[in-house]
Amino acid sequence: MQVEKPEIITKDQWGGEAPVGEKETHEIKYVTIHHGGVEFGEDKDPMEYMRNLQKFSQDDKNWMDIPYHFCIDLDGNIYEARPLQYPGDTNTEYDPTGHALINVMGNYEVQKIKPEQIEAIAHLSAWLAQEYEVPTDSIATHKDHSDQTVCPGEDLYKYFEDGTIINRIEKLLKE
Repeated sequence: MQVEKPEIITKDQWGGEAPVGEKETHEIKYVTIHHGGVEFGEDKDPMEYMRNLQKFSQDDKNWMDIPYHFCIDLDGNIYEARPLQYPGDTNTEYDPTGHALINVMGNYEVQKIKPEQIEAIAHLSAWLAQEYEVPTDSIATHKDHSDQTVCPGEDLYKYFEDGTIINRIEKLLKE
């Protein structure tokens, strides 16, 4: 069976701009989960967040685009960010080349992850694993690759520690 591609809100739909500058391409070998690190309330507009994140990433950080390839909002909606053919960016020491980066909007050191977000992480990760032949033991979090961060936050990380997310990904890949 095939994992169906999840519904993804495109850059055009959320009002994003094209990447700026050039970067070398890469091959996806890992899926890495991040959180935004900033609280994200129910009253926030995820499309505005995406536009602001892109502007900050390009203007203030001088990155080609949003550092992540996908972002997930509080309701589990998935947004297209940086094109997958380009490596992401990070503020820590790990090299994100070869990683498909998924950012969950919010700060899961203080916020509670929602079931819809966990399902979106699992579905998107399973689809990426299938498309790029990424083994489930190569699906992890930012803090698994860096000693300089608590990302994706304690409340999200516990679902990796207890196997909930990887087990769900494996189940999706077998359906």
